[in-house]
Amino acid sequence: MAKIFCIANQKGGVGKTTTTVNLAAGLAKVGQRVLLVDLDPQGNATMGSGVDKRELENTVYDVLLESATLAEARVRSERCGYDVVGANRELAGAEVELVGLERREKRLKQALATVAADYDFVLIDCPPSLSLLTLNGLCAAHGVVVPMQCEYFALEGLSDLVNTIKQVHANLNPDLKIIGLLRVMFDARITLQQQVSEQLKAHFGEKVFDTVIPRNVRLAEAPSYGLPGVVFDPAARGSQAFVEFANEMVGRIKRM
Repeated sequence: MAKIFCIANQKGGVGKTTTTVNLAAGLAKVGQRVLLVDLDPQGNATMGSGVDKRELENTVYDVLLESATLAEARVRSERCGYDVVGANRELAGAEVELVGLERREKRLKQALATVAADYDFVLIDCPPSLSLLTLNGLCAAHGVVVPMQCEYFALEGLSDLVNTIKQVHANLNPDLKIIGLLRVMFDARITLQQQVSEQLKAHFGEKVFDTVIPRNVRLAEAPSYGLPGVVFDPAARGSQAFVEFANEMVGRIKRM
């Protein structure tokens, strides 16, 4: 049965989508069956997985409004080795349409239950705002992976996210917990980043993943080719770090 994880952070520009697509590709590379669900109306995780969001017959929008099943909406990214439930601009309208519907925050959870046996991992790329879309992701997930830069503003955003997760855990999803914090865009030459990294480890202990994703130009270039860095340039430092992170995730889940 699939383990379902949100990749979430209420601060924008911290590498959530880069983390989602590269972790998905890394997990596929180490032999895991993976589904990526794009919950961001920008559809960057869809395009970054080699899937053209403009050509999709069904998207996560249709799944949430129950006009298509998740099995009907998923497509295969052959180059990346995992399945994708894509998103496009239509999804922005789902916020308004969901408000008046029953079970509005648990529609994704119910849809994923129908295909959970087909996968080892389901990764959900959440938008940066705490919206009904993000809430659907948090209600469906077993845990949250938090990518974050080692900067002081990122620490403030983290405290907001922790409070949100506690509220969802208390009221909507008792299974939800933080699986771990992933340090991304890390530059060991910058003293401030080293200091924040040490603060994270001191405060969160084992919740901080051992793997650190370095700042890497090949990871930044990969989306323009419609691919995760792990597929675009497997030899790049950032790509190798994500494969290492995928192995660490598999090991951590086995110990849970």
